[in-house]
Amino acid sequence: MAPRPQTAALVKDRSDYTVRRLSDCHKIADFRDLARRRLPYPVFNYIDGAADDEATRDRNTASFADVDLVPDVLAGAEALDLSTTIMGRESALPLMLSPTALQRIFHWQGERAVAAVAERHGLWFGISSLSTVSIEEVGERWTGPKMLQYYYHKDRGLNAALVERAKAAKFDAITLTVDTIVSGNRERCKRTGFTTPPRFTPSNLLSYATHPAWALNFLFREKFDLPNLSTHVEAGSGKAISIQDYFDSMLDPGLNWQAAEQLRDDWGGPFCLKGIMSVADAQRAAEMGVDAIMVSNHGGRQLDGGRAPFDQLAEIVDAVGDRVDVILDGGVMRGSHVVKALSLGAKAVSGGRLYLYALAAAGEDGVERAITILEQEIARTMKLMGKRSPADLSRDNLRFR
Repeated sequence: MAPRPQTAALVKDRSDYTVRRLSDCHKIADFRDLARRRLPYPVFNYIDGAADDEATRDRNTASFADVDLVPDVLAGAEALDLSTTIMGRESALPLMLSPTALQRIFHWQGERAVAAVAERHGLWFGISSLSTVSIEEVGERWTGPKMLQYYYHKDRGLNAALVERAKAAKFDAITLTVDTIVSGNRERCKRTGFTTPPRFTPSNLLSYATHPAWALNFLFREKFDLPNLSTHVEAGSGKAISIQDYFDSMLDPGLNWQAAEQLRDDWGGPFCLKGIMSVADAQRAAEMGVDAIMVSNHGGRQLDGGRAPFDQLAEIVDAVGDRVDVILDGGVMRGSHVVKALSLGAKAVSGGRLYLYALAAAGEDGVERAITILEQEIARTMKLMGKRSPADLSRDNLRFR
């Protein structure tokens, strides 16, 4: 008897095909492969890496595989409405593009590419305090729902300036990151010597030199800057510094609930806490009157060995889901992951790597393709589940292994 064809195995085995161009990308993991080919290794490993042994980073995505979807059939789900309201503004999908730092290091188009795609798709997006375009430019150019991710610095003048600039630029929300009072141990960055801006050393120069498209764009396009910070601090804009050193030297380890409440009052608008992982903290945030919380472990980049957001989601939804918008942040790589989180009670999901790989791989075109793929995956999963809208989802659709 002739051997059975091995086509399925060949397709599943990633060693048997190579992602060389944008058209080869059919899922988020493909953009990661393309980004790895196109970036110098210190830059790629900054995006891809996490803390210590990176166990929490890996668990963030693996956790979704421990829950199975149970579909309903003959339900007539031809007309979908995937829209939802997050912190008072409508989003076309229950998907947010998390604020991430340093985006013009990954691709010269940076935050501008991400903002443009978010606006076309009607999605929330955010910029980091460490963004490479200014609060003012984002406020002037894009009208969609947007947040400022806020790092609480030792420099009180800088803290106050960020709030006033966000008000003037008519941002919709401030999101205070609460899990960075000290930096996680990012060993990949230590090994590669990654700094912002990048510092060329004998050990990494070859990697930069063998990626000339990246190098030429970085050296000869718009000068690298962190415009939301450079009016107050030199570190990270003119002076090369590692992210670990920046967090440890510039951010305030005394950040506490009283400071968060004061920031909420100073801002006076929709307010979110990012990095909530315990039920007790979620309850205190709800009592404080926040509009939303992001159940997040910073992509596994802070506390290695911490619980994955999806593993913790049900407890937090049960505790505060009727009082605040609970947003799952981290590990999302598939549309089915979005549907599983919504079934547990999340209002929406958010992620950074899910679009950063695509940005690094191909700029705005890459982000557009990635978000389109995720949108199609969400819609297809909803139809196969027999559901017309996020409101139709519930835990009845899930079984834990």
